[in-house]
Amino acid sequence: MSRAALLVLADGRFPAGGHAHSGGAEAAVEAGRVTGAASLADFCRGRLHTAGLVSASRAAAAALGGDPGALDAAAAARTPAPARRGAARRLGRQLARAARATWPSAELDALAREFPKGAHQPVVLGLAARAAGLEAVDAAYCAAYESVSGPAAATVWLLSLDPFDATGVLARLAPEMDLVADRAVRAAREAASAGVDALPSASAPLLEIGAEIHAGWAVRLFAS
Repeated sequence: MSRAALLVLADGRFPAGGHAHSGGAEAAVEAGRVTGAASLADFCRGRLHTAGLVSASRAAAAALGGDPGALDAAAAARTPAPARRGAARRLGRQLARAARATWPSAELDALAREFPKGAHQPVVLGLAARAAGLEAVDAAYCAAYESVSGPAAATVWLLSLDPFDATGVLARLAPEMDLVADRAVRAAREAASAGVDALPSASAPLLEIGAEIHAGWAVRLFAS
């Protein structure tokens, strides 16, 4: 296993399309729920333990060889807002393109044929990790980190937040990312025998509501 591959997959410059999405931060800023570093930390913490945990567990399950179709259906069932489901599939399609070019894989090719409009991003992430020779915990860490790094980076643009402050938020969340990744892998291993219903289904209603409101804006900086 190459740890360098993990760095490539988790790098924000990997051409997976994440830079165009705020992870709900744009809607939260507009609603006044994120106004600076302290409220960004609260937003990211909440996102990490809900949407981040859900994504990390599915990525880990896919990396362990779970059925992609079942995992995609489980991801869709745990994403009530059509706007968030659409964003997850667009991100999945772009990640699949980047991963197939970087780590050619029959599993990724099959996924692209089964989901021409894109599978949910965490499922693709898990298969990309497998193709790169990584483990389930690596996929879980990528998903957990993405769940907070996207909003943090977006808030720098949305609020002209000092990048040092945004990075500090991420650094202070590191111990909680460890916990989320560990919980995600344990759930994924359980799901290997008990089925996808064993995976976490933590909810974040304001993310879902905010995504639908954001999708209706005529002008916005980020796609989601």
